[in-house]
Parts: sequence; C-alpha cells; structure tokens
Amino acid sequence: MEKQKIIRYLSSIVFTPIMMATVPLYGINPTAKTNTVPTIVTEEKSVITPQDEVIRNKKAQILNSFFAQNEAPLESYGMEFVLAAEKNNLDWRLLPAIAMRETTGGKHACKNPKAPNNYFGWLSCKTGFSSIKTSIDFIAMTLSGNNPDGKYYTKGMTTEEILKKYNPDYIIPGYSKQVIQIMKMINPTENLN
Repeated sequence: MEKQKIIRYLSSIVFTPIMMATVPLYGINPTAKTNTVPTIVTEEKSVITPQDEVIRNKKAQILNSFFAQNEAPLESYGMEFVLAAEKNNLDWRLLPAIAMRETTGGKHACKNPKAPNNYFGWLSCKTGFSSIKTSIDFIAMTLSGNNPDGKYYTKGMTTEEILKKYNPDYIIPGYSKQVIQIMKMINPTENLN
C-alpha cells in the first residue's frame, strides 16, 4: 500500500508539470508578434498608447485648473469630461463649457429638488441624475447622437449644430457663440498634440 502512495506522489510531481507545459494558455498566442509601442489597457477597456495617456491627462489637468480658477465645484471632474468626450467623439471642452455657461461650473446648479447633480441646465432643470459622473456620461452620449432615446441630436453634428439644438439662438441669442468662446478660454485649440 505504501509503495502505491509513493508511486502516485512521484507521478504527480513528474506528470503534472509535464502536462502543464503542454497545455496551451488560453488568450495567449505564442506566435503573435509583440507590439513595439507599449500600450495601456484602461478601465474603460480600450487600449491607448502612453502618448495618448499623456494627452488625456493634460486635458483633464487643463479642465481641473480652469474650474479651480473659477472656483467651480466641477474642479475634480476633468478626467470624467475627457473620457466621456473620447467615448462619444465630442470636443473635450464642450461639456465643461456648457456647464460654465449654464451654472458657472456648478456654482449655480439647478435648485429644483427633482434635478440633483444637474450642472448643465439639462431639460430646463426639470430632471436630475444620480451623480455628476452619470450626468456627464448621459449628456455626452445624448449630444453625440449615441443615445437611442435622444430625438434631437444625431451622429456627426458639429459643435455649433449641437449647441444650436441645446439652446437655440431664438431662445438665447448668441448662445452657441458664448459657449464656443468659453471653449476657447479653456484651451484655444481642441488638440494638444
């Protein structure tokens, strides 16, 4: 009996490593070429280069600084704005500029108790959001035309077209120009490359 235990033990320490060496590791292609440019997998499950990450961080820092200079409550949400803009193919300055125009970056957020976390004057302050991040994500998705329930915004609209739908000039004359001016105050050009 003791001899059988020893044989099983020896075969397990010899056989198991041999089997493990021959079993393929799923998800790993041993013949795939390695990428010469290092990449980063972000929490939103996209792959970006380190240079893209540097640009993303610069944009977030610019937004946080802009809100800080204006003593705006949205000061720590720079990265949320950048990520929402990237995900929805919007100018990264658009939503922050709307928030500055509508509520001075949250200083004068909607007072309606039914509209919490509405720093954008969304739907004339008649609706709210569970969090500021949720509002940023929802409004970015809607303005970009990515919200299937959004009626007024379609994919491919220019920033000016979006703004003229958001708050038409016949309601607030020059609204689109005012927001675009704030966008230029945030950063004169869209790109930081």
